[in-house]
Amino acid sequence: MKVVLFCGGEGMRIKDHSGPVPKPMVRIGYRPILWHVMKYYAHYGHRDFILCLGHGADHIKDYFVRYDETVSNDFVLTGDGEVNLLTSDIHDWRITFVDTGLNASVGERLMAVRPFLGDDEVFLANYADGVTDAPLDEVMRLREQTDRAAVFLGVRPNYTSHVIQAAPDGSVSEIAHVTEMGLRINGGFFAFHRRVFDFMQPGEDLVGEPFRRMIEANELGTYMHEGFWACMDTFKEKRMLEDIHNQGGAPWAVWEREDVYSGDGLLAIATPQIAQAR
Repeated sequence: MKVVLFCGGEGMRIKDHSGPVPKPMVRIGYRPILWHVMKYYAHYGHRDFILCLGHGADHIKDYFVRYDETVSNDFVLTGDGEVNLLTSDIHDWRITFVDTGLNASVGERLMAVRPFLGDDEVFLANYADGVTDAPLDEVMRLREQTDRAAVFLGVRPNYTSHVIQAAPDGSVSEIAHVTEMGLRINGGFFAFHRRVFDFMQPGEDLVGEPFRRMIEANELGTYMHEGFWACMDTFKEKRMLEDIHNQGGAPWAVWEREDVYSGDGLLAIATPQIAQAR
């Protein structure tokens, strides 16, 4: 099954720290977060990737063209300089690189790669800036059982902010940490049927009018994940993910263990409050 990865955005909130390197190429340990996302999908058997490129496309292309397997794999070096890999990362991956424009929205990027989906009825998609231990097979099973055009991962926000309820005159009736309010946000992991294109118009973003049309048609659902999820929008979040990785046993590295998280996936019909873009 093909996996569409949106990796052409400018990443303004982390740009001051990443410099010319696009956000998907910011590293967690030895490898960029894009690699971690791709390893997650490859673990579940999905190794046919379509990269929607834009800002920093040259960095992403060059990284994979010059990919060095020895960075994250064990190997034997013989006296004559021959390298014999004991394990391998991407030998069975297929990666399609598509220039989808510098200023295109996620929806426009998805429309641009539609021809590369071929005859596939179902495909996966991702913002390429977040990691999770969500059971992908269950997310896909939920989409299949409900036969909806789109199912996305619904996660609890890990922000440090507080949410308030206030009257028009400014008087506060309630204040609580965002994690205590039962809120869910779009985690950026999607399972799509190609009917999703029936709800999209040229120039539109993905999470916006197309999702609202799907809501009205009862074609949008969410898999509510209770396990680990984090995105890398800021340098602070980058440091957090790097600290977790360096401690060993990163929750999202499902390819390093057999006991993949298997939480209960509950279907919830998305509402405009749930289906907000990050």
